Amino acid sequence: MELRSVDELMELLYACRGAWDTPDRTGDPVDLHDHALQTAALLRRSHPSDKELQVAGLVHDIGYLLRPGDEARHADHAAHAIRPLLGHRVARLVRLHVPAKRYLAATDPWHGLSPQSTFTLQLQGGAMTPAEARAFECDPMAEDAVTLRQADDAAKVPGVNAGIMEDWRPVLELVTAAQR
Repeated sequence: MELRSVDELMELLYACRGAWDTPDRTGDPVDLHDHALQTAALLRRSHPSDKELQVAGLVHDIGYLLRPGDEARHADHAAHAIRPLLGHRVARLVRLHVPAKRYLAATDPWHGLSPQSTFTLQLQGGAMTPAEARAFECDPMAEDAVTLRQADDAAKVPGVNAGIMEDWRPVLELVTAAQR
């Protein structure tokens, strides 16, 4: 599936309310809707001028809705769906948020993962080898991908008010317009 309009993307983002990263709700303690809003809000605070990074945070986990049960490839599914609409950089950051988790698992032993992220890390290839980590560091988007990942890992707090989804529509429209 490829998303062709902000309206289609907004429908998918609204569908994240009550949807979880695992079908039986044993995963992270917030639904995908709240997780998306929290991730984007954290990135807005830390990188207020980087709208593409913020949007990547908002949409990074929509692959769970697109292909339920495919935890290992959820980032690839999301990146494929949003690339025509949000462009190369947003899609690449979304795709890289899983390798960034593998990188942090290899290079930062104090980087905490939720129990669900620890479980899916194994499905996604486990911690990077030293050679994989060096190759990842050479990617021009590695630093931004790590920033996205750190926000992703922090954005799993029940009860946090991170705003409403509709507030992101103008940002999505701005990023989409820049791709045309």
